[in-house]
Amino acid sequence: MIVPRMVVIVVKHWIDELADQLYEKLLERNKDVYVFNGGLSVSGLQHIGRLRGEIIIPEVLRRILTGKGLRIKQYITLYTQDAWKGKKAQLEAFKNPGEAGKYKGWPLIKVPDPEGCHSNWVEHFWRDFGPYIKEFTDGLIEEVTTTDLYRGRLKEFTKLTFQLRDKVRRVINKYRGRKPYPEGWIPFEPICSRCGRIDSTVSTRIIDGDRVEYECRNCGNRGVSTLENGKLNWRIEWVGVWWSLGVDFEPYGKDHAAPGGSRDSCVDLTVNVYGFKPPEGIPYEWVALRTRDKRVLDMTSSGFIGFTPREWLEVAHPHIYRFIVLRTQPMRKVIVSLYEIPQYYSQYYRAERIYYGLEEARDEEEKVLLSRSYELSYPKGKPPSEPPEQVSYTHLAILSQILPRDKWGSEGVRRLKNTGLIPENPSSYGLKRIMEIIEKASVWVEKYAPENMKFKLLPGPSREIIESIPEEHRVVLRRMRRLLEELSEWSDEEIKKAMIEATKDMDPGERRKLYHNFYRLLLGKPSGPRAAPLLALLGKENTLKYLREV
Repeated sequence: MIVPRMVVIVVKHWIDELADQLYEKLLERNKDVYVFNGGLSVSGLQHIGRLRGEIIIPEVLRRILTGKGLRIKQYITLYTQDAWKGKKAQLEAFKNPGEAGKYKGWPLIKVPDPEGCHSNWVEHFWRDFGPYIKEFTDGLIEEVTTTDLYRGRLKEFTKLTFQLRDKVRRVINKYRGRKPYPEGWIPFEPICSRCGRIDSTVSTRIIDGDRVEYECRNCGNRGVSTLENGKLNWRIEWVGVWWSLGVDFEPYGKDHAAPGGSRDSCVDLTVNVYGFKPPEGIPYEWVALRTRDKRVLDMTSSGFIGFTPREWLEVAHPHIYRFIVLRTQPMRKVIVSLYEIPQYYSQYYRAERIYYGLEEARDEEEKVLLSRSYELSYPKGKPPSEPPEQVSYTHLAILSQILPRDKWGSEGVRRLKNTGLIPENPSSYGLKRIMEIIEKASVWVEKYAPENMKFKLLPGPSREIIESIPEEHRVVLRRMRRLLEELSEWSDEEIKKAMIEATKDMDPGERRKLYHNFYRLLLGKPSGPRAAPLLALLGKENTLKYLREV
């Protein structure tokens, strides 16, 4: 008798599948230490989207593969010798944009800080990104700049390129279509000693293999430059970074991924000119910004569209952003908004419940995707052994406005316990997270919350407001007060039931008008956050104090 064999299909998270594939490819390289890299040009706003492909994805892969026994070093390379384009948004970073035009074509590292608080453009715009990488990762990532590399390994690579420049030219010309480089082309762009530009010079002669003569098409200057004082053509420079750092894996943006595009040309150079193995890599999509008015814009550094990691950390944990990145396949667009932070926490909490087995996923694929993304969302270490307490971001945003800051840790926690939002003896991790979220939610309310979420409690309903409420609404509010007085459990759900019961005989339009008056009693304005959470956190006696005045 033939016994059918059972086929077990194991569902894996996309990053675990990628790690398995990468593991096999890295073993073929047979190195003691493998090198991961990501590259950024500090051309302006260092937006949070740049954490996705250049930092978080390789960092998570590094941690997974380190667990498999590999030794891996991770870099983030800053392309600081690139020419400053002088785009409209870059010019407007200066108090005098017209005058700033003189920096056009300068290396980024040479452009002054537009606000005068750092030594140059790069340092100024790196300040809201670089120091925060350790918050979003395990912190084991080394920063390097091409400016520094041109004083060392990249300088040696430039000398090698001069020896191979005819082969280099032939390969690059395959990808340049109608604008091939002529014979004798020297693929090095010096900084002009007179006008400071790096994008207008042409090298005319190599001197002793480590200097070049050049002409500047901008100012007509002729001079001699050392190799530290310039840069290679950008395709060759990319290969040079791989060579200099010994890169084995590097993700790249979708703009480089087209067949016959920039990455293909660099792989061609690597294999057929320089004779080494190019790094493994994966393409990834851009991260986009959703604005307050719901427009979706691709984040861009030189266009100053987006927000920084520092701005994210003001209102949300790094875990939340890591989770968003990890639940999304690399070639799918990620859209984030500082105005939607409460929704992201709700999505994260659901994944957390699935991870701890407190909620069922729709299917096995969703279970693996969400629970594994949650597990890997922790920048350092692993999730706690027991499920931490969850209090919605919106509740904590409300609480931050009901109580003064110095009462959040005492009276605030007491109210969370009284409403059943947290147990009498919460875990230390859960309580710590709640207190951190209250701080972040208070900033979110101030900067990004919709107007109905922002409020200030009246010390008591004014006589003027009370007298302006029509009698038929007062009747309903008195009924609401009685029902709330009778509640033995002061929780969102029970409060909501009482309010529904009190208003059940009203048509929708009249009920809306009633709630305008309800909010006026408490807040002095006709709208506010959801009523049940507001009253739950306000407390029973405080709530009844307002309604008894009617």
